[in-house]
Amino acid sequence: MEMIASFQIDHNTLKPGCYVSRIDGDITTYDLRFIKPNTPPYIDTKALHTIEHLFATYARNSRFGGNIIYFGPMGCRTGFYLIVRELSSLDTLTLIRETLESAINHQGEIPGSKPVECGNAAEHDLEGAKAEMTKYYETIKDLTIFDLQY
Repeated sequence: MEMIASFQIDHNTLKPGCYVSRIDGDITTYDLRFIKPNTPPYIDTKALHTIEHLFATYARNSRFGGNIIYFGPMGCRTGFYLIVRELSSLDTLTLIRETLESAINHQGEIPGSKPVECGNAAEHDLEGAKAEMTKYYETIKDLTIFDLQY
């Protein structure tokens, strides 16, 4: 069986950042790596869940919302995948920064966190999510399109 591309990256040398994971025609998958792999502590499950809700909501409601295909967590709890269509790397970096800024400043109820809207409504952590996103924002705030390669 052929090994998928993301498993072929040396996770022992991978650092927090933002990387182009793969390009499939007009669809680009980005690796938003919050935590250095294999170096706990990992993103807490509740914070990870809340980041997913906040980032997905703000990204889909942004000026780039029509280009968002998917945003979701990695099972290893070290980051997220962002999949976009027909969006340049420069615009994607702008999207990520603006979305993080909005999510970090979010006040009130977590979007989609009611039991009728979410399959695990009890497991959210707004403050933990904001802390993780703030650390990540500091990591990627000055990245350029030339920094997006593994």
